[in-house]
Amino acid sequence: MQPRSSTPGFVSLVLAAVVLALLTGGCATVEKDKRNNSLQAATYRYHTAIRWSYFDTAYGMLDPELRAEAPMPDLSGVRVTGYEVIRPLTLPDEDTANQLVLIDYLHEDTQVLRQVSDAQTWRWDAERETWWLHTGLPQFELPAARER
Repeated sequence: MQPRSSTPGFVSLVLAAVVLALLTGGCATVEKDKRNNSLQAATYRYHTAIRWSYFDTAYGMLDPELRAEAPMPDLSGVRVTGYEVIRPLTLPDEDTANQLVLIDYLHEDTQVLRQVSDAQTWRWDAERETWWLHTGLPQFELPAARER
């Protein structure tokens, strides 16, 4: 009689290691997809809020520390007429995203069409599992009578 080979045990061990590696890698992919979907959703909500001049909603998407430092500006009378993504989202690292948009707007009292370039930086908040805008609201030029 020959001694039993340990090959079936070794094969089972290798197979278990491969399955574990695939599952672990799959979880990382799922997490990355979840984060990317969350980024797409956040930038879409922000786009919609700005495009329809819901500045309070857009302000709520700013990083809480930024909101604590700077009160909501008075943007009454500003009406956005266009929002165009010029440079789509880029991710220099897994927790930061950048994009560049052009925003067309006017002041209801002057009806002068203006345009502002808005370079946005979004950062991932792992604790709250959300993306926050770190660059503030667009810098709309206000009429001289309303500037403070």
